[in-house]
Amino acid sequence: MPRKNEPTERQCAVTREVLPVSSLIRFVLDPEGQVVPDLKRVLPGRGVWVTASREIVAEAEKDRKKVFGRGFKTEARVEPGLADRADALLERAALQALSMTRKAGEVVTGYAKVDAALRRDPVIGLIHASDAADDGVNKLAALAANIDEPANGCQIVRLFDSAQLDLALGRSNVIHAALLAGQASENFLARVRALEQFRRYTAAGDEQGNA
Repeated sequence: MPRKNEPTERQCAVTREVLPVSSLIRFVLDPEGQVVPDLKRVLPGRGVWVTASREIVAEAEKDRKKVFGRGFKTEARVEPGLADRADALLERAALQALSMTRKAGEVVTGYAKVDAALRRDPVIGLIHASDAADDGVNKLAALAANIDEPANGCQIVRLFDSAQLDLALGRSNVIHAALLAGQASENFLARVRALEQFRRYTAAGDEQGNA
């Protein structure tokens, strides 16, 4: 969220398109003059805003003198792999948010418990390990589709493998999980959407139907 009295829109330094800050990544210079992502938009100093897309961030890195040099009005060092580092930070933020859902008591794990939650509780999201078998995923999806809201409209997350889910949730062999309604779950899903947006090609016109 932008700080009080700050603009809610900024111009992308690459595309020159004005977008909500939620659709952009702010970059700043660290004390050594290296460009680093500021995902929380709180670090001090001048910021350069770039569309939250791997494609666009990679383009900014390629044309760093024009994008970052001009934006910061000084020489800016960019270590190779800027888009990869931004992706890793977004992924880590999502997994940290998932850990918070466990602490808040808003997540249940295990096929049987997820099945029961779908039948009984307000489920707003289903998490499946990326290495989960399709059979279990399809059965839970079918169950969710036949239950009244909010389960019927729950968000499906399949970005993380079982090892990542194990670590985030402090349990072993996590393949399926259900997110119960609550602020921690909403925050996790927002982080997931940010990660998905970053990994999706978002050049002008492509996401509007040309993909």
